[in-house]
Amino acid sequence: MTQRLVSLDTLRGLAVAGMILANSPGSWSLRYHQLDHAAWNGFTATDMVFPTFLFSVGVAVALSFPRPLSDADKVRSWSRLVRRALSLVALGLFLNFLAGLSLSHLRIPGILQRIGLCYALGTALVLLTVRRRDDGLAAINRIAIGAGIMVLLIGYWALLSFVPVPGYGAGHLDPAGNLTAYVDRTIWTVSHLWPYGTDATGAVVYDPEGLLSTLPATANLLFGILAGAAWKQAPGRRTAWLIGGAGVILIGAGLLLDPIFPINKRIWTSSFALLSSGVSAVALALLTLLLENAAARTIAMPLRVLGGNATLAFVLSILLGIFSGYSTLRGGTMTPMPVRPTASRTPGRSVATTGVPDSMASTCTMPNASVELRLVTASTSQAAKKLGMVSIGSRSRNSRRSRWRSSSGTSRCQYASSPTVSL
Repeated sequence: MTQRLVSLDTLRGLAVAGMILANSPGSWSLRYHQLDHAAWNGFTATDMVFPTFLFSVGVAVALSFPRPLSDADKVRSWSRLVRRALSLVALGLFLNFLAGLSLSHLRIPGILQRIGLCYALGTALVLLTVRRRDDGLAAINRIAIGAGIMVLLIGYWALLSFVPVPGYGAGHLDPAGNLTAYVDRTIWTVSHLWPYGTDATGAVVYDPEGLLSTLPATANLLFGILAGAAWKQAPGRRTAWLIGGAGVILIGAGLLLDPIFPINKRIWTSSFALLSSGVSAVALALLTLLLENAAARTIAMPLRVLGGNATLAFVLSILLGIFSGYSTLRGGTMTPMPVRPTASRTPGRSVATTGVPDSMASTCTMPNASVELRLVTASTSQAAKKLGMVSIGSRSRNSRRSRWRSSSGTSRCQYASSPTVSL
C-alpha cells in the first residue's frame, strides 16, 4: 500500500470513528461539549467530522486520475457515478425508514444522501472539465475545480444574503428564516425533515442535511480533489507541507469571514466550508508526515481498517442504534425505574424529568404552559399523567412518536425512541 493511501485510509477512519462516536455517545446529557454539535453559530470538534469525510471522498476521486478516458471509458465513468450516487441515496432513505417505520414521516435528507449528492456533483464537474495530457491520459483540471469552488461558496452566500424568504425577508440566518430551511420546508415539507431541527418554540423548521446546503458541502469534496491532485502529481513531504499550509490559509479565511457570514454547520455556510476544509487538509498533511514512521503505521492500523470499510462501519453502527430501539430485540418492554420525577426551574420555564435512562429520552416543550418534559420509552404515559397531561394520539402506529396536551394548550412535544441520525 502506498503512503498516500495509508494516510487517506487513516483520515477516513478517523472521520468514521468520529461519526460513530457523535451518534453513539452512551449518554446524550453527559457527553463532553466537543462531542456535541454547536447549537447554531460557531463550531466544535464534532462539526469537523462530516466535512472531513467529504474531503476524503474528494481525495479518493483525485487519486483515480490521470487515467484513459475514451468514449467507452466516459460511458463507464458516468454509469459508475450514477450508480454509486443512487445507491448511497437509496441506502440513506432505507435507514431513515427503519428509524421510524413510517412513510408519512420519513426523513428524506440525510448523511448518506448528502454524500451521494456531493459525490455526484463533484465527480461530474471533474468529468466535464478534464484536460488531455500529451500522453493522451485525462487529468483533473485544477483551475476548473477552483472556479467551481468559488462559484459554489460565493453563490451560496449571495443566495442566503439577498434572496428574500416569504414572511422573513432576505439575509436572515436564524433557524426558521434562512433560505436553506425555507427550501427544505417547501420541497420536502416539515413532516419529512429532521425532527430535532427546531426553533426556539420547538417547531421543526430546518434539516442540517438540507438540499440547498449540499452546494457548499460539495466545496469540501472539491477541496479534497485539489489536495489529492496535488499529491498525485508530486507525492512527498514537500507536497504534504503545501497541503497543510493551504489548510491553514483556509482556516484563516473561514475565521475572517465569520463576522460577515457566520460559521454555521447546521446550514453549512461558506465560512464553515472554508474552515472545515482547512481542518481536513491540515489533518491529512499531519497524518501523511506522521505515518512515515513504521511504528505510527502499526498504531494506526485499526483506523486504516475502519477507513477501508467506511460505509459498512457507519451503516452497521446506525443499524445497531435503530434496532436497539425495538422492544422485541431488547428482550421485551423496558420497565420504568422506580424513581420519583424531579423538577428544576429556569426563568419562565419549569422542567420535569423522569428517572429513566437519558439515552432514550426526548425533550418536549409546551410554550403555552411553559413546561418542558423529558419522556422515555415505557414511562412516557406515566410521566405525562403525573404532570396532568393527556395523550392526543400518535402520528402513526409505527412511528413511536406521541403528542400530549396540557390544560393550557397543545404541546410541541414528540417522543422518538430511535432518533434519526444527523451529522
